[in-house]
Amino acid sequence: MARVTTYLNFPRSTGEAFLVYKSVFKTEFVTPILRLGAGPPCPGRPPTAAADTQLVMHVAHPTLSGHVLTGSDAPESMGHQVDVGDNI
Repeated sequence: MARVTTYLNFPRSTGEAFLVYKSVFKTEFVTPILRLGAGPPCPGRPPTAAADTQLVMHVAHPTLSGHVLTGSDAPESMGHQVDVGDNI
């Protein structure tokens, strides 16, 4: 069966947004929230800044009829620019 997944990017508030979605849809995350500080270091890249280690690397949350919202934080400290309205 086909499934639609929407990927959302937030500058630094993905965790908070997905806790709201969880309370609205009354469903659980597909897997625990994966944080930036939980991943191994990437070769050739600087280590994750201490202020960013608790930001969301990935989260997936089922809503209705098989639709899944997924998301991550995209902080400026990592070279990202999130433009509200263009963050899907």
